[in-house]
Amino acid sequence: MAAQKLRNIAIIAHVDHGKTTLVDQLLRQAGTFRSNQVVAERMMDSMDLERERGITIRAKNAAFDYEGTRVNIVDTPGHADFGGEVERILRMIDGVLLVVDAAEGPQAQTKFVLRKALAVGAKPIVVLNKIDRENADPKNVLDQVFELFLELDATDAQLDFPAVYASAKEGYATLKWEGKVTPEIKAAGMKPLFDTILQVVPPPPGDLAAPFAMLVANLDHSDFVGRISIGRIVSGTVKMGDPVASLNPEGKPETGRVTKLFSHRGLERIEIESASAGDIVGLAGLATPEISVTIADKPDRAPLPYVAIDPPTIHMQFVVNDSPLAGREGKFLTARHLRERLEKEIRTNVSLRFTDGGSAGS
Repeated sequence: MAAQKLRNIAIIAHVDHGKTTLVDQLLRQAGTFRSNQVVAERMMDSMDLERERGITIRAKNAAFDYEGTRVNIVDTPGHADFGGEVERILRMIDGVLLVVDAAEGPQAQTKFVLRKALAVGAKPIVVLNKIDRENADPKNVLDQVFELFLELDATDAQLDFPAVYASAKEGYATLKWEGKVTPEIKAAGMKPLFDTILQVVPPPPGDLAAPFAMLVANLDHSDFVGRISIGRIVSGTVKMGDPVASLNPEGKPETGRVTKLFSHRGLERIEIESASAGDIVGLAGLATPEISVTIADKPDRAPLPYVAIDPPTIHMQFVVNDSPLAGREGKFLTARHLRERLEKEIRTNVSLRFTDGGSAGS
């Protein structure tokens, strides 16, 4: 797909301000699902803890097509504790939807992700959600959002953001708010937001004629194909079976061939035959890919620049249990169980660092 027919956006919001519900509604109204398909509520909350707490821990991808344009959506964590996820994801997008509760206004967790999004030059669209609440005051909240942008040193262009008034739960949005929801607003559905995304967010940059290069922003793992490198293609085109190389600046390049290429249809990961500059894809075929490395067509290519990731904010040491609870029965009791689970986690969670302790019991 030509880059002009692509848009890559992230969603930013405080807990319970409605970003997951908004994404669900966009996917539904874009016609992503079959008419007879049963779809779970809050589809992007896939982890048990996410559904329980209503938060996003691991960034996930989704995509829909609207009027011939593919829109890739990335759902970002809203906590500073998951900053490693946030920073990598923002390297893949060109615009952000800032979702703010029209009654509560911007909250502390919003600032962390928004600051980083503005710093990378993302084009913002402010979505004032839950305008159907009795205590909603979207005009006042919009003033608060503008003050927040000033506080975060937004550029003049970023300060000129469009505001969309919406109720993700009820499935409608409008660019003008006169204090009440009219039949015309309900009839338009989410079309005003769809149109704003296409008009405000620029197509991703990229030279289709240049050699293939991609910066790895995230990792996933499959028992069938191994590690999957996820990122945006910066230049060129890649196809199934193409030779590729992982350009590790601190070691020898790893070479391989593309064994699988993945994109998204809604929240479903689908296999594709080729992808071009601007696409957000998953690529399998390298045994030990790493975050922030460049995947290119040849091992002698120059690596792409990247931004260093914040180190973990919490340090833990696991030792032999000598507490009053020691000796109680349980399912996972030994250090081996803990090690296996941590080793599984670091396959995809690169914000985590895992090292052996200095003693036999740690």
